[in-house]
Amino acid sequence: MPGSGAAEPESVKPDKNDQFHQITNVSHPTLAVFRAPKQVAPAPAMIICPGGGYQILSYKFEGTEIAAWLNSAGISALVLKYRVPNNREGALQDIQRALSLARARAAEWNIDPARLGVIGFSAGGNLAVKASTQFNRRTYPAIDAADQQSCRPDFAVLVYPAYLDKDGKLAPDINLTKKVPPTLILHCEDDTKYVTGSKVYHAALDEMKVPNDFILYHTGGHGWGLHCKRDAGAWPQAALEWLHKIGIQ
Repeated sequence: MPGSGAAEPESVKPDKNDQFHQITNVSHPTLAVFRAPKQVAPAPAMIICPGGGYQILSYKFEGTEIAAWLNSAGISALVLKYRVPNNREGALQDIQRALSLARARAAEWNIDPARLGVIGFSAGGNLAVKASTQFNRRTYPAIDAADQQSCRPDFAVLVYPAYLDKDGKLAPDINLTKKVPPTLILHCEDDTKYVTGSKVYHAALDEMKVPNDFILYHTGGHGWGLHCKRDAGAWPQAALEWLHKIGIQ
């Protein structure tokens, strides 16, 4: 592992009924593989980036629960436990490594290396954007043969992504090119803290003529995972329809 880890031992923050399974102080990133059931041909796959403000990881609520949903749709899922807290550089290294590693292990895991995407929630959505825009420069020295594989995702799904704008303009650490993969952005108008970033990113993708769709729901707020009871509760079906539209599923 390049770069730095956390100052304290990894731990799980207690929460009622273990609804979120919040992990913090991650020094050793991992990739948990959940294969699509009863799959003969190589399956499409998505690397899941849970949210948590780059402080913790909502590993169950925006990780393993998402994996189960993707599996039910015939998509293999890989939950990324990236380094936190306050380690955005390490997190980007971790998602780049995860993409290359998944392609290197594609035959073993029965996934299609040409249909490998990312899905991220809140801070995880920000990380998915970084993976989608900074793939032309690997942020760490190659470790082994796996790092000869591309770290560009084939598509990206951003669910209430955070930190995409600064003062109403595209955040300076997001460098767009025409090679950004097809992207779906899902957000709510009443997520007043972060929705501007999604609007700005959508407009920037349009300007670059990058294929993208932006679904803006009226209500839902922020941080709903698969449990939204308001307008944004329609997002899982909308995401699956988009994946079908772009030929992934």
